[in-house]
Amino acid sequence: MTWIPGGEFSMGAQNPPDMEHDHIGMKATEDSRPVHRVYVDGFWMDKTDVTNAEFARFVAATHYMTEAERTPKAEDFPGAPPENLVAGAVVFSPPEEAVPLNDHMQWWSYVKGANWRHPSGPGSSIKGKENYPVVDISYDDAMSYAKWAGKRLPTEAEWEFAARGGLTGKTFVWGDSFSPDGKYMANTFQGHFPNKNTNEDGFSTTSPVTKFPPNGYGLYDMAGNVWQWTSDWYRPDYYRQLAASGAISRNPTGPDNSFDPAERGVPKRVMRGGSFLCTDQYCSRYMVGTRGKGEASTGTNHLGFRCVRSVPHS
Repeated sequence: MTWIPGGEFSMGAQNPPDMEHDHIGMKATEDSRPVHRVYVDGFWMDKTDVTNAEFARFVAATHYMTEAERTPKAEDFPGAPPENLVAGAVVFSPPEEAVPLNDHMQWWSYVKGANWRHPSGPGSSIKGKENYPVVDISYDDAMSYAKWAGKRLPTEAEWEFAARGGLTGKTFVWGDSFSPDGKYMANTFQGHFPNKNTNEDGFSTTSPVTKFPPNGYGLYDMAGNVWQWTSDWYRPDYYRQLAASGAISRNPTGPDNSFDPAERGVPKRVMRGGSFLCTDQYCSRYMVGTRGKGEASTGTNHLGFRCVRSVPHS
């Protein structure tokens, strides 16, 4: 872990670098406005996402079974097709040809047998990928690991403060240019989304947790590679609520409940950082300050987590 000093900062997304033309980037900032002032106490944070090796030690010690390894109950998923009530996870499944980007079901599939040991389904493996981020992890899975490790999940405010690495008002966790001097700073999507990834950064899916440069606090993959769970419920209007008070928000822990107008009644938690699928063609959420959202009980092969630890009060 590394020490995050805490302090006051402007939370929320800055304008995309090419605001006039980057309509996708602008859309990615809608629920990240207005920018507002926040203070967080200092805390310790994992330098990397939790890896396959670390999660394997947890499972060996506790015999924990992830949600993706359990058969879903019909009462928990009313209306779900019976064929979907099998143990599995949601996996990126790129189409062979270009498709309209208004229906994400064109490139996501629920795959029977997909779980943290088999990220893309029964034929896949994490052998040789011990230093890669664990994926197909639900919110409760992440919480269970954190409790076992004597840690917790970060709040959204803690996560963003840490991601900024001491920089102020920057678009990315490393600065203002997406690829300074032509160098890739994060594992993202190149090519034509979602059907053709040219892998110019060296990876078509996840990458080792220390492959790309760390930010100013020594944290790796605070943009790209895999999304990371935070402890906050998701609401698109939460920042407006905080800003309306006119005061500096101290150690905010998120709203009391979840609301996503796109899927009413589906409880969601905030995810941060973007993933290997982020691109300025569809999802620009590798920009620091932008937000993601995830159904709490669902694991996907582009979603992991990292933990934090509070300083005990004397």
